[in-house]
Amino acid sequence: MALTRVQTTRLLARTRLFAGVDAAGLDRIAARMNELELPADRVLARQGEIGTGFFIVVSGGARVVRDGETLARLGPGDFFGELSVLDGRPRIAQVVSSEPTTCLALASWDFEAVVQEQPSVAMAILRELAGRLRELTEAQHH
Repeated sequence: MALTRVQTTRLLARTRLFAGVDAAGLDRIAARMNELELPADRVLARQGEIGTGFFIVVSGGARVVRDGETLARLGPGDFFGELSVLDGRPRIAQVVSSEPTTCLALASWDFEAVVQEQPSVAMAILRELAGRLRELTEAQHH
């Protein structure tokens, strides 16, 4: 697919995780991202392993699997791997491409550098993770 930096920046701007990030922050992230072309049935993240990257699905799709059970399906704009990159603990699920898939990948050391350089990125990530936690908490109480 070979995305340009401008295309990568636009994709990041449409990703929920980066909704609050300004143009400079998005450009910094785009500069560090790598594009991955993957065939169907390729493991992108393995349950139980320490994560070394964060991923955004550009095209195609993937499934999130924990202990053999499919928990979710991911498509363009969805992301995964942020928890393991943030806390350095093993991944809680496996992600497998369900068809030929293109992803943007950000290595954990680059992810950390961007967060340190761009406070707006850190705030956007915190807001997204807090929103996910709130959704889970509210779902358990209803």
